Amino acid sequence: MNKVMKLGRRNFLKASAAVGGGLMLGFYIPAGNAAAAKDAEINAWIVIGGDDSVLIRVAHSEMGQGAMTGLAQLVAEELECDWNKVKTEFVDPRLNITRNKVYGGMATVGSRAIRTSHEYVRKAGASARIMLVNAAANRWKVSAADCTVKEGVISHASTGRTLTYGDVAEAAAKIAPPAEVTLKDPATWTIAGQPKMRLDMQEKVNGKAFYAIDVQLDGLLYAAIAQSPVFGGKLKSYDETAIKNAKGVRQIVALPNAVAIVADSYWEAQKAVRALPIAWDNGGNENVSSASIAKFLDEGLAAKDMPVARNDGDVEKALAGAANVISAEYRVPYLSHASMEPMNCTVRFNADGTLDVWAPTQNAEAILGAAARSSGIEPLKINVHLSYSGGGFGRRGGAAPGDYVDQAVAIAKAAGAPVKLVWSREEDLQHDFYRPISSAKMTAALGPDGMPVAWNTRISGHSILSTANPSAIKNNMDQGFLVLFHDNVYDVPNLKVDYAMRNTHVPVGYWRSVNHSQNAYFRECFLDELARAAGQDPYEYRRKLLHKAPKQLAVLEACAKAADWGKPLPTGQFRGIAQIDGYGSYAAAVAEISMNADGTPHVHRIVQAIDPGYAVNPDSIKAQMEGSVAWTLSAALYGEITIKDGRVEQGNFDRYRMLLMNHMPKVETVVVPSGGFWGGIGEPGGPAVVPALINAMLAATGKPQRSLPLIKRSATV
Repeated sequence: MNKVMKLGRRNFLKASAAVGGGLMLGFYIPAGNAAAAKDAEINAWIVIGGDDSVLIRVAHSEMGQGAMTGLAQLVAEELECDWNKVKTEFVDPRLNITRNKVYGGMATVGSRAIRTSHEYVRKAGASARIMLVNAAANRWKVSAADCTVKEGVISHASTGRTLTYGDVAEAAAKIAPPAEVTLKDPATWTIAGQPKMRLDMQEKVNGKAFYAIDVQLDGLLYAAIAQSPVFGGKLKSYDETAIKNAKGVRQIVALPNAVAIVADSYWEAQKAVRALPIAWDNGGNENVSSASIAKFLDEGLAAKDMPVARNDGDVEKALAGAANVISAEYRVPYLSHASMEPMNCTVRFNADGTLDVWAPTQNAEAILGAAARSSGIEPLKINVHLSYSGGGFGRRGGAAPGDYVDQAVAIAKAAGAPVKLVWSREEDLQHDFYRPISSAKMTAALGPDGMPVAWNTRISGHSILSTANPSAIKNNMDQGFLVLFHDNVYDVPNLKVDYAMRNTHVPVGYWRSVNHSQNAYFRECFLDELARAAGQDPYEYRRKLLHKAPKQLAVLEACAKAADWGKPLPTGQFRGIAQIDGYGSYAAAVAEISMNADGTPHVHRIVQAIDPGYAVNPDSIKAQMEGSVAWTLSAALYGEITIKDGRVEQGNFDRYRMLLMNHMPKVETVVVPSGGFWGGIGEPGGPAVVPALINAMLAATGKPQRSLPLIKRSATV
């Protein structure tokens, strides 16, 4: 029996910080905890209804990426239930406290939802199946070995008797779970591995899907907020007389770095907060600009004796003795997450001392922790109501410290009523945790055969870990900032990689594919410059350099084959190629473009290939890969957060543009699962797209594009 933990607020916060802690696979939960009178909770993941319905609990967030369906497929596969009778519900994060972390880590970040939980959710399904079969065998007084199960129906062949899961669920819940289970060979999968329609599809199409921003409560008030426009600034004062008689306004709530208006409607709150005169203490950062930040990073590129992440051979000697040396500097700007559902949180303090919280999240436990920290209420008295999230892309995950939850709790407490806080699009874009600005200086020497014999890379940029997890920084080195370089798989005998940490006052965080996003652009575009200098085909050039990396090579070849690499294109069209590995998967992309008269690219076609090891739902994989194309092309073409007077200049989609539907290219995805490992999907799908596009432009124009975005903010939509 699982032991119920008594956990105070202080100990909960300590435990929540230990993300890498142990996981207890105690799937058995006493039958007395059944979800409903006629339902039987077989284990922590599975509830079987008397009507043979199968409720599968999902501990990860669903932001449109399909994790909820994929995880349910894995459980249902081992359970051998009727997929048509499967439904899901999100796990209450309090259960993870009382049930000894049986649900593992609930954070949905780093493309980890399936790749870190596949084993124990499959074991939950297999364990429940054995318990159900044993219950039927006990009723028939036969050996369980003589029973079979298919689509939730248990059969005894010699007597022809059958029972459904619903018939025996109550008895099964009382049976001790097996100590060990044998999981199915993925080659035999009939539910997992198949392109099942996503379980959230129908309600998202018919408009019944529930998001946190949809919350409606009796007596609900609404809050709009104005935060210090300069990062690090504080509130000095405000003049409430300007809105004293404004319609619907109930209260002004002052926070250390913000002012919130509580009103009867969101429109009234937002109108009032815009009319409120506010004075800010800028904290000394009001003179920071994009130009000063760029200079700061350039100083990092030129600095001496920076921490070294990798140093193979003797790069300096090889460069000094080379006849053909190529050098280039690449730059990328800050980028915002710009989720369609802006930051929002609804909070209700209850008379019995409990707290209700509704918030879109990538980490339900983090929301619970933030609510406990800011309210002073014990975690077990806080009910976090989970829903779908209208995008996340990292903003609602690890590096963001629940800022919108802290604010909503403080505002609701001051208002003495339930309050829904909604950030405007301007607040959302101007108070993000941005993808870091970054620069790279790369120098390579080519041998007589045109292949690189030395490659030196210096990366300069703002470390995410410096604020998200400072203890991971050792000797001013953030290894994560150097992915695809410190673990570069290309066979170059002399290789050196170092890092100049250049942290600014601008908050940074995990942006979809994180540092793979910019480093793939740096590495793969520079590699095309080397291939061009060597007079060699960029695809064949990569093939030669990947002879020690069979997974990467196989994906590259699959992508090139699907894209008909080497076959003539129509006049005026050009191809580019790139490959990466990350988040446990291997991916490649080919872009086909032509050039517009104004020098911008027209992207006709993107072909992608990915090897995630095992493909749980091929349709979801293709959907995520297609979404990655829209995401990364938006960034490459238009994405840029700029700083003036210490604050973000962009305030809405007129100046922070997205790819329009009529500019979306044709996308073809090749899934080539080689088996034997579990890789992620959401993040590895994007990084190869941008360099493939830029490399196609190099093929078209002969000119490298060494800074992004390609279309600056001054351009009209």
